[in-house]
Amino acid sequence: MEKREELYSGKAKSVYATDDPDLLILLFRNDTSAFDGRKIEQLDRKGMVNNKFNAFIMQKLEAAGIPTHFQALLSDQESSVKRLEMIPVECVVRNIAAGSICRRLGVKEGMDLDPPTFEFFLKDDALHDPMINEYHINSFGWATPDQVDKMKKLTFQVNDVLKRLFMDGGMLLVDYKLEFGVFRGQVILGDEFTPDGCRLWDKDTREKLDKDRFRQNLGNVVQSYEVVGRRLGLTFD
Repeated sequence: MEKREELYSGKAKSVYATDDPDLLILLFRNDTSAFDGRKIEQLDRKGMVNNKFNAFIMQKLEAAGIPTHFQALLSDQESSVKRLEMIPVECVVRNIAAGSICRRLGVKEGMDLDPPTFEFFLKDDALHDPMINEYHINSFGWATPDQVDKMKKLTFQVNDVLKRLFMDGGMLLVDYKLEFGVFRGQVILGDEFTPDGCRLWDKDTREKLDKDRFRQNLGNVVQSYEVVGRRLGLTFD
């Protein structure tokens, strides 16, 4: 597979075309940003850690019967993935109250949410990813009703798999976002699953082990990502 032109450069990843029209290459960079890009830093080893972490999680989800775009690790910072027609909607599940839901609804961080909440957000940086609902998605044609149902079903299946996985590693899966796309007519999981896009706390101490360490200036961001990986059985050397 031959790497070709860059198609997209996001906050922490770049996407490249290949000589195979069905495959792309994801480059996980060391860039780290928060607050719509108002805070940006380069963190050594982050691209490598997220690339390997994402590959591990995607393979766990595939083994559980959840279709993903992941194909293979290519290098420390690159993976090959299926080329999807991305749906511009983020699916967010919250098992514990943290982040924006606390600000919006005035609830206390750390409240257990049973059942978990589910929210849709429009993927649009210029609009700051506003919350939307199924009526918006249908009216504006961002996804079909069948695709919406499939995204919700897969998002909760991911929750079932990963809550257990992280709990076995002594961690709580607080919340996370997923993005989906269409490949040959099938809705499948795209983008990434790393500590950049979810919240993970130590089960006993509730120490934050995710990107909130960067947002809240807690330090040891990449080191905490590596702690998460090692608790799941990953190595990064």
